[in-house]
Amino acid sequence: MHDEADIRQIAEELASRLTAQYGAVLGSTALVKELGYPSSGAFQQALVRGTVPVPVFRIEHRRGSFALARDVALWLSRRRAEALASRQVQGGGLSQ
Repeated sequence: MHDEADIRQIAEELASRLTAQYGAVLGSTALVKELGYPSSGAFQQALVRGTVPVPVFRIEHRRGSFALARDVALWLSRRRAEALASRQVQGGGLSQ
């Protein structure tokens, strides 16, 4: 499996991209897209169930839910590392 340094490096790159696109805090619409939910309804259901994979918070006097770009980036980079490790165990090749 990839070590934590690789995961962190990729997370930093992703966080930079996400921050450039959305700012340091992602709103609900961005979270639906970046976390791969098929619809805003699916995201809302995950919120109700408590299954959103990153820390999500509310902001007073603002609509919707929010998460930090860095948390989303770290979650994505860890999912990537898991996928790469899974491919290596199964004998498949996946370029980095």
